Amino acid sequence: MSYNNGGYTEQGSSQALQSGGNVAAAPAKSRRGLWIGVGVVAALLVLGGIGAGVGVAVSNKNKSQNAAVVPGAGDNSQSNSGSSSGSSGNNSTDTDNQYANFAPTPGLQKIFYGMAYTPAGAVPDCKVSQEDVIKDIQLMSQMTNIVRTYGAGCNVPGLVLNAIKLTKVDLKVYLGNYITPGNDDSYNTQKQTIEDALKQYGHDNVLGVTVGNEVMLNACLDKTITDANSPLVKDAADYIVAKIADTRSSLAALGFTNIKVGNSDAGSYFATSVLEVSDYGLSNVHPWFAHTPVKDSVQWTWDFFEENNVQPAALLANKPEMVIAETGWPSGSKWANTTNNGAGEGGEASIGNLQIFLDEWVCQSNAKGIKYFYFELFDELWKDELYGGVEGYWGLLDSNKNLKPGITFPTCLISS
Repeated sequence: MSYNNGGYTEQGSSQALQSGGNVAAAPAKSRRGLWIGVGVVAALLVLGGIGAGVGVAVSNKNKSQNAAVVPGAGDNSQSNSGSSSGSSGNNSTDTDNQYANFAPTPGLQKIFYGMAYTPAGAVPDCKVSQEDVIKDIQLMSQMTNIVRTYGAGCNVPGLVLNAIKLTKVDLKVYLGNYITPGNDDSYNTQKQTIEDALKQYGHDNVLGVTVGNEVMLNACLDKTITDANSPLVKDAADYIVAKIADTRSSLAALGFTNIKVGNSDAGSYFATSVLEVSDYGLSNVHPWFAHTPVKDSVQWTWDFFEENNVQPAALLANKPEMVIAETGWPSGSKWANTTNNGAGEGGEASIGNLQIFLDEWVCQSNAKGIKYFYFELFDELWKDELYGGVEGYWGLLDSNKNLKPGITFPTCLISS
């Protein structure tokens, strides 16, 4: 991201443009969205039989890894298609409570309003397992009451809802449908996957369905503009509006009228027309990418969110609820020259500054009643390998899902 005219675009640090084959042409945060889209495409390949050799190899591998291991997991060769909720029937039973009776993890406390979550293996290879998702749900249930996902490829909705059912935790979810304007096949496949998961595992734990993630950001970047209300990107906004309406109609037809429908985008890139039809807006607000030292990061995030999201939304007739979709601080960087994004002293990506951000952000934001999803649960190795920089260092946990050494959770528990 870079700071522009009171906002910031998600373009990453210019230092991230490294030689040696590092993929840095796409914006830092939108690259993540690109690969969520790739996961959806991988699911579509299996569904449609395109690239049959690849589809068979992926489905067979996942079948052997997942199908017979977890109750209710079913045949993941179907779940990867995105058209199945991952089981031939609603047989999510755990007769000996092996998944519900899990030991508390040392160092974890339930202090976060929400957690941003992508299952390991879902991106970019669509190789997520039910066992891994169960472990993640067990971990997150000790840290928060609410989780948000990004896309419905690789049967993420079914795997998450099944894991919640098996672990018997009271965890709520905002499910995501990662859309690309013009790609109706991807949208429809993900919508069906979400609906199948709701029908199989129930909707009691689902608070909302988020249609689109950073669509307007990417549309504006493509046109090299910063105004999400520009006529140049109206087609992208219209596409989101249409898919929100379609999602709401489909959920209502199934009787799921209590599930909200919203949109997620970068903090400076919400189109007014999109918010006008949204029940909620999830806003990505990252102080590190905005060249902000850690000592100023919390106040900057509050101010940015209030001025760019909360206040404008309050002026709309439908008054969509605004929630911070992503905020956090990186604990390191792959390369020394990308550790600081231009903030000067105190702007480094480090364990020490991550701890400062946690200490300053969590308790004060909870006390203020600010709703947010912390970014993110664990480091994602694929991002470090593909993009470098700070991309793979945003987790509270390392890639092995252990609390990072040197990190201590603040003591301000949220209510269950």
